[in-house]
Parts: sequence; C-alpha cells; structure tokens
Amino acid sequence: MEFKWLNESEIAIKEERIEIMAPGQTDFFCGNIDECEEGFLPETLSNAPYYYTEIESDFVLKVKVSHDFKDIYDSASVMVMKDLTCWAKVCFELTDFGTHAAVSVVTNGNSDDANGCNIEGNSAWLQVCRVNNDFAFHYSLDGENYYMTRYFHLPVDSVVKVGLLAQAPTGDGGIRVYENLSIERKTVKNIRMGR
Repeated sequence: MEFKWLNESEIAIKEERIEIMAPGQTDFFCGNIDECEEGFLPETLSNAPYYYTEIESDFVLKVKVSHDFKDIYDSASVMVMKDLTCWAKVCFELTDFGTHAAVSVVTNGNSDDANGCNIEGNSAWLQVCRVNNDFAFHYSLDGENYYMTRYFHLPVDSVVKVGLLAQAPTGDGGIRVYENLSIERKTVKNIRMGR
C-alpha cells in the first residue's frame, strides 16, 4: 500500500516498527473556544502528522501503539478521514485525569471527545473496523482480544484515508511508536465485536 503525508514529520521505518515524531502543540480537533473558569478547552487544530493510505470500502486496521506519556493529551492514534471537517480518531492517550486511556473523537463539523477505558502500561493495540459508513474503534492488551470503545456513523465517501496520527497538543512532542500494522480489506460480521 502507498502511504502519504498530511503534515509531514520525521519518520523511521524498520521491519514491523514505525516511529513518527509528534511535534509540540499538534492535534486534530474542531471546536469552539469559549470562556471557562477552570480547565482546558481544545482549540481548533489540524496540524498533527498523519501518515495515511487510501482504502475503498470495508476494512479492518490493527496496530500496536506506544509512547512515553510525558504531557497531557500526548497520544499515538489511528485516524479515518474524509476531509478536515469529517474524521474520527482513536488515541492511546495521557488524559487530563492522569490516566492512560483509549480516547476517541468523532468530528462531523465539530469534534466531540470521549474517554474510554483506562489501560495500565505504555502500550496497547488499537483497531478500527468499517462496514459501509459505520465504524467501530476497539482496543486490546494482547492483540488478540479486542473490546469496543466506540461505535459511530460517519458520512464518508467510498474511499477514505486511514492511517497513523501522532499528536502532542499541550507539550513539546516526542516519538510515537506503531508496530505490526495490518490493514485487511474485509467486512466483519459483527462490527461491535470487531470480528
């Protein structure tokens, strides 16, 4: 498969391991800045490195991700995209609650934000399944047993961009590691189960 860049960054590829540098202050989020007394409201950004390929119709992507969780919202992520206002990502992220979690964002004009399960350690598997214009995000601790973190509909075209996203919204950035990436052109029988 041919991969392309949106927001090109440093990359190192060796056998089944891909390392992408996430520059500081980089993210994908479409939001409105409103005043709040306390807390962080994400600004609209679409500047994180996205290393993607284009896939037509149904597919399953799996990849093991890891990083060092230095700053809030640091993540190694997987994203599916129609364009800059229609996309979704699942992130293995350092949350603002101090946890490592499978976090998802679905954007159709504006972005939402949903923390999923907390995960011990610095590595996890992420999966995205497509069936028509329905998608599901899953996480796994062992690369065999996957659990749903999000099921959603996205009004995309037959061909979508899908790939690896490296982000560092609040910090100075760092290396995001992706291992054993696989993309299968297949239709799962049960999208919630991911198989």
